[in-house]
Amino acid sequence: MGERSAAGGRTTSPATLADVAERAGVSRQTVSNALNNPGLLREDTLERVQHAIVELGYSPNRAARNLRTRTSSLIGMRMSPPQEGTANAAMDRFLRSLVRASEDAGYHLLLFPGDDLEPVGGYANLLRSTAVDAFVVTDTYLGNPQADWLTEQRAPFVAFGRPWGEARPAHPWVDVDGAAGTRLATEHLVSRGHTRIAWLGWHRSLPIGEDRRAGWAGAMHRRSLSTAGLAARVEDTVQAGAQAAAALLDSATPPTAFVCASDTLAMGVLHTLWIRQLAPGRDVAVVGFDDSQVAQVYPVGVTSVRQPLEEAAVEVVRLLEGLLGGDGAGPERPHVLLTPTLAVRESS
Repeated sequence: MGERSAAGGRTTSPATLADVAERAGVSRQTVSNALNNPGLLREDTLERVQHAIVELGYSPNRAARNLRTRTSSLIGMRMSPPQEGTANAAMDRFLRSLVRASEDAGYHLLLFPGDDLEPVGGYANLLRSTAVDAFVVTDTYLGNPQADWLTEQRAPFVAFGRPWGEARPAHPWVDVDGAAGTRLATEHLVSRGHTRIAWLGWHRSLPIGEDRRAGWAGAMHRRSLSTAGLAARVEDTVQAGAQAAAALLDSATPPTAFVCASDTLAMGVLHTLWIRQLAPGRDVAVVGFDDSQVAQVYPVGVTSVRQPLEEAAVEVVRLLEGLLGGDGAGPERPHVLLTPTLAVRESS
């Protein structure tokens, strides 16, 4: 029953199906039935085999099972090229939770590199080799060809992010309500006595940025607060955030608080405040978005909208299980919109 250590201790090599059969006192076919067709066995026999599996720590041979079922138990996810000059690492939280949730569901995550010049290249290679059962798509910007291409190929996938521009998307998705998050941030600043609250966001071409901007604008209008001269659209870099904050602070009626579309832009605002010797939270309030590690460890803790990324990853895997269940019905709730929270710290 496997090789033993020189000291005569426990088995050092992985347990085999034959080991389980010997321990349970059954045939190899009975063990195979216990794993793949448990309904064929008597209850006491099944319990005896399952007990032996647990005792020996037996793990079925994945390669053999994949050949038999023509599945890989792998979920593919494209990793976008890193963006320089930013302070965000929010996707790390999502990725860690996605790995854990996938393993709990019996799958493993296969990461492959992204290429902006050939956005569907990696997907095509994996589909040709039948290396994965499904995909998680995280690039959902307007006009991205990946979702349409995967749909045409009839490849199962779940998107983390709404398919902007599609009134009735056919594929399942999970997203975070950005407008709800910035609305929460703005109402928090109003409750602290601020009336001139600036918005620092991205260019109009990014729907996710416009969604977050809508939360700020809606909250300001509901309180009958003016937004005139209080908004800027820039690239998502610390430098761009710093320059935009400086321009707004130099206006005739400068803001006393900032709501930012990302923690990266919030870092830019804090940089400008540091140069001008203004204290975050006391002289000017700042709220970011994503609750990144940078926001948490900055010397002055940065208030930030916290996305429920761990919950999002679990929902993505739930939808994947619905797609891969084999009954053709698909997931019961194909579209999930999660509500963020606000992590309040010294900067506001």
